[in-house]
This record gives sequence, structure tokens and C-alpha cells, in this order.
Amino acid sequence: MKAVVQRVTYAEVAVDGETVGKIDRGLLILLGVHENDTENDADTLAAKIAKLRIFTDENDKMNLSLEDIGGSVLVISNFTLYGDCSHGRRPSFFSAARPDKAEPLYEYFCKKISDNGIDNVQKGIFGADMKVSLLNDGPVTLVVDTNDLK
Repeated sequence: MKAVVQRVTYAEVAVDGETVGKIDRGLLILLGVHENDTENDADTLAAKIAKLRIFTDENDKMNLSLEDIGGSVLVISNFTLYGDCSHGRRPSFFSAARPDKAEPLYEYFCKKISDNGIDNVQKGIFGADMKVSLLNDGPVTLVVDTNDLK
């Protein structure tokens, strides 16, 4: 699994002009599921992200986690994170999990974020054409890949 994690002041996602998920201070997570990913990858990634100390404390040091600040999470499925641009001009997405595998793992990941002490977990709609708006705070943007956590 691969996640682009953005610290945000707010974020929201709309489908067909209707807001389906919205958060204030917290993290926007773009989540890609690889064809070889398992629930174990989701467990590992959710635990890592929930405990990342990327929010500033009273001394302006990145020392606080999402749980420490009572922050929220907005998770957006994004198969394009596994786009391969190494050949030609059009990316291939062969390593991204097919929807029948990716959607259950996306839902499982969202549940695991909640199980790691995050009360407000919002989601986009899997497979939909989504419009995401955010105010990146910092900006702080990290890429977290379960392959790097093994």
C-alpha cells in the first residue's frame, strides 16, 4: 500500500457536486492499493500514519500525532499512485489492485485508522470521479509505502 499523506487545515471531497466527506484539521490521505497487498499491509500503514508526529507543538516542532491533536482523516482511494511512467507517455496501472480486491482493502484501512484512536474518519466514494479540495498546512506532505516499512 502506498499513501500520500498531507497535513491539512481542512479538506473535502465532492462527487457530482455533492460533498461526501469533509474534515477540519487533520490528514488527507490518498491511498493506493497494490495487487499484492493484504490486510496486514493495511494494519501496518494505518498504525504508522495514526502515530506520525507531524503536527506542531507549542514550540513549533513537529512533535504531535493526529491522536494528540484530536485530528480527523479524509481517505481518498487513488489507484494512480501505482501508475508506471517508465515507458512511453501513457502510464500503465498493471500493479494497482483490481477494484474487487482494492475496495475491501480500502474500507479495511479506513476502519483500521479508526481502530488506532482516530474518531473522525471520512471517506470519498471508491471508484467515483471525485473533486478534492484542501488547504495544505505547512505544506507537510509525505509518501508512506508499506514496502519501506518491512
